[in-house]
Amino acid sequence: MSDVVALTIPGRMADLGDFSVRRVLPYAKKRRVGPCVFFDQMGPLTLLTNETIDVRPHPHINLATVTYLFRGEMLHRDSLGCVQTIRPGDVNWMTAGRGIVHSERTAPDDLHKRQRFLHGIQAWVALPVEHEETAPEFHNHARRDLPSIDLDGVALRLIAGRAYGAVSPVKTFSDMFYLDVPMGEGQRITMPVDHPERAFYVVDGTVECDGASFQTGQMAVLTEGADAVVMAATDCHVMLLGGAPLDGERHMWWNFVSSRPERIEQAKRDWAEGRFASVPGESDFIPLPE
Repeated sequence: MSDVVALTIPGRMADLGDFSVRRVLPYAKKRRVGPCVFFDQMGPLTLLTNETIDVRPHPHINLATVTYLFRGEMLHRDSLGCVQTIRPGDVNWMTAGRGIVHSERTAPDDLHKRQRFLHGIQAWVALPVEHEETAPEFHNHARRDLPSIDLDGVALRLIAGRAYGAVSPVKTFSDMFYLDVPMGEGQRITMPVDHPERAFYVVDGTVECDGASFQTGQMAVLTEGADAVVMAATDCHVMLLGGAPLDGERHMWWNFVSSRPERIEQAKRDWAEGRFASVPGESDFIPLPE
């Protein structure tokens, strides 16, 4: 690509049944950026009257899921007994650790009686080897509690990790950064340089970096140590992400991520044979894929 942009990753549409997402990571030529091993853009979707999204209970191990919405709401339930409405600008960080089960559904109330919208990002962060089997946790952080950073007139919101001298209150297990950055046409930001692995993702609009243009649905992976300025060619919305490299290879199968293939095989057996904890009040689930 260039001395600054090492790789451009196109978002590919993936059908999840109730809806489709734009999947960016993992990618054949780039499986992860920092600790981020999975990156999906949900929507923007329009849900018609009485139309719902029901992601039935399913398991995770050895990772953390990070759900961040720009618009709309979803209801999270998990096997710890947590029930949380996911709202725009809040962070829902779920540490799977040795194992957790959760569902994400349209809220079961009168919201069904009107047209609704859904737009956001779900990312998976692999846990360091020493923390892969940690106890599962779930934490919700309100938008008002996340650091707001003014960078040359651009308002950035720090979702997780550290960047530009700020630190998010979200509990993480490795050095990383994850930011929400709306920009007006002509505005520009300089990417943080104190993280080895860095990328930006264009949620909407067009941006320019090192003489190249990047459109909605594209992720640009940057060269380590390179100074990178991202300029908004139009009004746009960008996510910045990255961090320290993972401490070794990660294997992925379905909803399972681990440094050990045998651990994934054990998780398959545990789910198929009903050994994961269930989500209180929910009896349906997603079966193990064949």
